[in-house]
Amino acid sequence: MIRNILFTLFFFIGITFISIIFLPSLIMPQKIVLFGGKLMGYWAEICLKIFLSTKIEIKGKENIIQDSKFFIAASHQSMFETFFLQTIFNSPVFILKKELLFIPIFGWYLKKIGSISIKRDKISRDNLDFFKDISRIISNSNRPVIIFPQATRVLPTERPPFKKGASRIYNELNIHCQPVAINSGFVWPKFGKKKSNKTITISILKPINPGLEKDEFIKILEKNIYSELDFIN
Repeated sequence: MIRNILFTLFFFIGITFISIIFLPSLIMPQKIVLFGGKLMGYWAEICLKIFLSTKIEIKGKENIIQDSKFFIAASHQSMFETFFLQTIFNSPVFILKKELLFIPIFGWYLKKIGSISIKRDKISRDNLDFFKDISRIISNSNRPVIIFPQATRVLPTERPPFKKGASRIYNELNIHCQPVAINSGFVWPKFGKKKSNKTITISILKPINPGLEKDEFIKILEKNIYSELDFIN
């Protein structure tokens, strides 16, 4: 219990401190804000190691796509990946629920770094047009887009079918997909107490090359990520 309290207290104090320090960056070049996001990722790692004695293991770095346009499809079990993936990949762009943009300060940062928002479980003009934003980012920069095909945080043992957004990006942009499996829910669950003395594994899987049909792609993506989660759990 004490470890949980200390982790939560110091983590959010640190995130708040970084946010305040970087407030002036909201009117500065985007790359300064992106550096602040990376600091938050490292702070999450530090707090996990100090207060929960968490070991963080990154597997498959050799699989990271280097010379091609790509997007990342990652499993989603906790807040951990939204912070820590910024330390692994080059200034990724997150696809996230629209409500997050309305959080004071935090939402301002999300807008500044170019996050793409959608309304979950709704058909709206914004949702139909969000693909234009993805296409623009992929075409005009080297920043990969991150999508969580499960659409929300899930329990470590849950295996919901993947949503179709990832297959649309893959099919219409004709680019590589970088699958990532993360078992963070065993340490930092969606609900309940955080667990100490455990390992969070970030497994970067072999890319899925363009050229598959949408249905075939989403089946392979889901199978590869869930098989890896079963292995590392």
